Amino acid sequence: MYFCAKLTAMSRYNHYNTFTTRGYIYRTLVCLAAIIILVALIPRGNQVKLDIKKGKPWNYGTVIARENFPILKPEEVLKQERDSVMRMYKPIYELNTQVAQTQIEAFKTAFDKEMKNSVGTPYRTNILGKLQTVYSKGIMQSSDYDNLQKAHTAAVVVSIQNIGGTSNLDDVFTPKTAYEFLINDGDTVHFQRSVLQHCNLSRFIEPNLTYDEERSKSQLDNLEKQLVRFSGQVLAGQKIIDHGDIVDEKTYNILRSMQEHHEGRKRSASEQFSQLGGQLIYVSILLICLLIFFNQFRSDYLQRTRTVMLITLLTLLFPAITYIMVRNSFLNPYLIPYCIVPIFIRVFLDSRAAFITHFTSILLSALVISSPYEFIVVQSVAGLVAIYNLRQLSQRSELFRAVIQVTLSSALCYLGFDLIHMNTITADHFDYATYTYIVLNGFLLLISYLLLIPFERMFKFTSTVTLVELSNSNNEVLRRLSEEAPGTFQHSMQVANLAGEVANTLGAKSQLVRTAALYHDIGKLDAPVFFTENQNGINPHDNLSYVKSAQIIISHVKKGLELAEHYKLPEVIRRFIATHHGTSKAKYFYIKYKNENPLLQIDEKFFTYPGPNPTTIEEAILMMCDAVEAASRSLPEYTDESISNLINRIIDSQVSEGYFSLCPITFQDISTTKQVLKQKLMTIYHTRISYPEMKGE
Repeated sequence: MYFCAKLTAMSRYNHYNTFTTRGYIYRTLVCLAAIIILVALIPRGNQVKLDIKKGKPWNYGTVIARENFPILKPEEVLKQERDSVMRMYKPIYELNTQVAQTQIEAFKTAFDKEMKNSVGTPYRTNILGKLQTVYSKGIMQSSDYDNLQKAHTAAVVVSIQNIGGTSNLDDVFTPKTAYEFLINDGDTVHFQRSVLQHCNLSRFIEPNLTYDEERSKSQLDNLEKQLVRFSGQVLAGQKIIDHGDIVDEKTYNILRSMQEHHEGRKRSASEQFSQLGGQLIYVSILLICLLIFFNQFRSDYLQRTRTVMLITLLTLLFPAITYIMVRNSFLNPYLIPYCIVPIFIRVFLDSRAAFITHFTSILLSALVISSPYEFIVVQSVAGLVAIYNLRQLSQRSELFRAVIQVTLSSALCYLGFDLIHMNTITADHFDYATYTYIVLNGFLLLISYLLLIPFERMFKFTSTVTLVELSNSNNEVLRRLSEEAPGTFQHSMQVANLAGEVANTLGAKSQLVRTAALYHDIGKLDAPVFFTENQNGINPHDNLSYVKSAQIIISHVKKGLELAEHYKLPEVIRRFIATHHGTSKAKYFYIKYKNENPLLQIDEKFFTYPGPNPTTIEEAILMMCDAVEAASRSLPEYTDESISNLINRIIDSQVSEGYFSLCPITFQDISTTKQVLKQKLMTIYHTRISYPEMKGE
């Protein structure tokens, strides 16, 4: 016996040790994967841009130059100097003499064949002279001419075999202006416009100016080199600005120059490795601290894969979005609804887990935010307000109220920073864009209500909203229970009220207990007449053996689980159906059998519920309330003493038989439960006064 017991204990220890080892390996792998994902998404280089606002206080710490860098001239000054230099720019066009020769010869041939008889020789001389003038000045494409006009280019260089001369743009022809020049003549007596139009001279006009891109670009580069973009230099170690100083024109140019210098500078391999190492350390410390928190204070969460995945997803989601936005310079971080994290964790888990997860997510996101201090404070306050306002999300109005308070608290917190940094309070000093983003953030938070359903189904959690919907008596299974087993339905309603009151007093999840109590006995729908609360004078157990009767009574747990699966009830409700009797016995039939057969060896499994025993305080509350409410119906009289004795006897028996050994319930909780049940039952079964009868006259 001793050897077998020792072997069993060692086997259990080895199993527990193996489970624990696997759990640590699993958690470690998840943590490593999360670190790799985040570090891979963090922007490299100098992509975290400072928010430099001219004329406003400097919100960052003291800035000291790490290395020498030139000071850029203000954009307005650079633009003026660039415009001045660009006035000297003359694009180069190559004049093709062959085009003129070809077209003039074509005109001579056409004139001799087509126009000689109808148009006199003077027209030939006139047109030839004009063609030579047009081609000598040059004809360029209309699109090129229009572009030069838009660029306010006054002159171009017309080059013939690399020998160029400057021509005003107005002196250069396009095909359209060249044609107008040919058909318009001051001597309208000898050269009529209609005759010149009849000659169809447009066919002899072809552009002979070609843009010389290479030489023009070289000229432009030379002019750009003459443009000096810098107005001085900052030396390494020089202080640029202190926290709270006003960013004036000069300081603004220096800060902008420093940022552009860092962005344009190519980082060495050692600098890149150093940056990567720092990011890796930062992310690793935060995620390891988060893992240690759950391992120390809520290790039960780490034993469920779905809970680990939910926490991991919500921790990584918003930092990843922030990194991608910063990498692509897209949007403002205050627009991202970070408070979805504490809302979901609070609804599905608890407040402490919600805050630590939210705070870790905020710290991870702040790594790439330009104003990390203000960002961390504002988002942390918003998360706390969300947690305070969402103890149980059972109605849409609660979320709406929470969103309003989160938005107001965020805006007030940011306003506080604005006022702290202002020397004088003026309308121009407020950052209205950020306040707009905070308001839009509030609207985006409302989508968390829509996301609850997919998250519930994905991770198999049950929100308070779902529990409230399930507690509606119009749901099919509850409606069946009220119609086919009215006694059981009334019993379930009473248990729900009792359990809900106890849960509220103990600080447990009251809505969960109430809803579970409504469904805990749905298995009795399979054979409602075998349960006393549904009987009407006839007891079918009178014709059955005690073992058979016990099996029918016990089977309502199995039948209840089958119905729960059929009606797709959440897993958490099924747990209550399975545990509301634990591994207790159908005592009525068990005691009857033992009393009538004292000498027979009995197999107790025929009288024992399949279990398991409760593992949460809510399951323990339902087990106690179910047993007490059912037994209270059999009391001959309802007095303070009889009710108190009944409650003590039933609950003390459950404790002594070890049904609560697996759940985190204390003796203080049990004592409080007894007191609440006593008060509620006394209220339910209080003695009513008898009304007097009217005496006759």
